[in-house]
Amino acid sequence: MSMTPDLAAIEAMDAADPLRSMRERFVLPEGVIYLDGNSLGAASPAVFSELQQAATREWAQDLIRAWNTAGWFNMPVELGDQLGRLIGAADGQTVVCDTTSINIYKLLHAALGMRPDRSVIVAEGDSFPTDLYMAEGVASTRPGTRLRLEGVDAAAIEELIDDSVAVILVNHVNYKSGRLRDMAALTRKAHDAGALIIWDLCHTAGALPVELDRANADFAVGCTYKYLNGGPGSPAFIYAAARHHGDVHQPLSGWWGHARPFAFEQGFAVGSGIRRFLCGTQPVLSMRALKGALDIWNDVDMTAVRKKSIALTDLFIQLVEARCGAYGLELESPHDGSQRGSQVSFLHPHGYQVMRALIERSVIGDFRAPSTIRFGFTPLYVGYGDVWQAVDVLEDILRTGAWQDARFAVKTAVT
Repeated sequence: MSMTPDLAAIEAMDAADPLRSMRERFVLPEGVIYLDGNSLGAASPAVFSELQQAATREWAQDLIRAWNTAGWFNMPVELGDQLGRLIGAADGQTVVCDTTSINIYKLLHAALGMRPDRSVIVAEGDSFPTDLYMAEGVASTRPGTRLRLEGVDAAAIEELIDDSVAVILVNHVNYKSGRLRDMAALTRKAHDAGALIIWDLCHTAGALPVELDRANADFAVGCTYKYLNGGPGSPAFIYAAARHHGDVHQPLSGWWGHARPFAFEQGFAVGSGIRRFLCGTQPVLSMRALKGALDIWNDVDMTAVRKKSIALTDLFIQLVEARCGAYGLELESPHDGSQRGSQVSFLHPHGYQVMRALIERSVIGDFRAPSTIRFGFTPLYVGYGDVWQAVDVLEDILRTGAWQDARFAVKTAVT
């Protein structure tokens, strides 16, 4: 957009939005502009319906029989295939289970085991911290294993990849800046050096088209409570390319990953295919909630999602720069929409207070220390009018200095 649009143009954009009707499939509080779907997605009646059925019919009426009658036992793989279609994965390569952190631990150990003559894990210095914490934990259990970090040991991750690298753990979209990496190019670079690669999709699954199979990716992890709207703490997922299933072993050899879990054998025998990444009993109610959330995606074109995502974030940047540029905000995200995910981040020296003031005015984003204010745009339920109103409120808070009220400096447990 070369000229800043007016309100009439914004209303016309909403009227022409092919995803506009999707908003009706979510529950959003009256008067709230929700720009934090990159941290926790909105609720939906589809999720409530699945929870109701799982709790009051299956659990309450069938009791333990529901593991068979309601298909509880197979949900991790069935939901994995359903989710896999959103990340470019053919059936049999994705399983829903556990948490992102636990799944990173599994995959790092698995990848190191597949490259026993190599000892280096490469990651990003500005990665989401749990990725680094888990990498540190894995390295501590394997003598001689070392970490190399982008931004610490070299400026670019590509400079860190050589024939000593076993595995690269990398975020498809950076959690702070929203910068998007080229999955196909970096995967080729890893493979050319004989290394394996794990993609963290927490900020891309459900936000933009992902092509794991086409990019020849080895492994991936991600959560389901952000753009996939599975609910707070909903289960994470693992992707493992089928070509690795015969060679890969993960360290958490729990009974759900056993070849014959109900034979109750003393020794562990690894299960076939993607099931080998399972560990223990999975949270059925959360799984059923996720099923409701994923069912919504059956009617969604990911190309349309990406197109609207770029339009929403472009519009937000344009309006903020035009109306709030004099108040100390610095764009942290790429200006080019094709280079970022579905979020926009700005730096501000008092970002925490600014975000608290926004939230009090019912514009909900979030803050990441030390100075990042983040705004996530979920195309299924965020409209162009929401962007206009959010910038109205942001401009007023900055212009009047409302954020300077002392109560906004009081830190909450979750930011």
